[in-house]
Amino acid sequence: MPLPGPKEVTEPHKELRFTRSAQGSLFSVLTATCTGISLAIILLNLLADELPLALREPRVSWWWALAPLPLAALFCRLALSCTRHAYIILTPLGIEIFPFFNPRKNMQVLYWSQIARAEVLHPSRLVIHFDNKETSGVVASLSPLLPSRRKLLACAIAGRMKDHPLTTPPSQSEPSSRGPRESD
Repeated sequence: MPLPGPKEVTEPHKELRFTRSAQGSLFSVLTATCTGISLAIILLNLLADELPLALREPRVSWWWALAPLPLAALFCRLALSCTRHAYIILTPLGIEIFPFFNPRKNMQVLYWSQIARAEVLHPSRLVIHFDNKETSGVVASLSPLLPSRRKLLACAIAGRMKDHPLTTPPSQSEPSSRGPRESD
């Protein structure tokens, strides 16, 4: 069931944005590794036993020094994208979740009126239930967030759910599935 796009936020200063900083740091390390490999190949060629040999016949072809650079550029772009763009946004209207691939096209907006219960399970999973029976909902991984941001998200979700009234209490939403009660 696709939902309409985000509504106008009347108070944008009340948004909490969480980025993929943990993934961004991983891609930054991969960028540095690819760049380091390229520089190591250049130094290997320049620091030959004899200087004239290094300029005439390199130990490794000079083209190999260029091989890791496209990967370094890709990882650098991914690192910047992960640290700049939001993964989860908490707004007064609801929760917006942006996936890694095609975030503009595949984003999900979950309005607070749709959410029966939300909680952070373990340190790395956000579970959002749409009904009191907990039969439908969304599970989002929090591993792209830094551990300190996971704690902040858990506090924000717990605070919002504390103020969020349930439409029907779970005990009254459906008759007991254990069968009829026996009277004493």
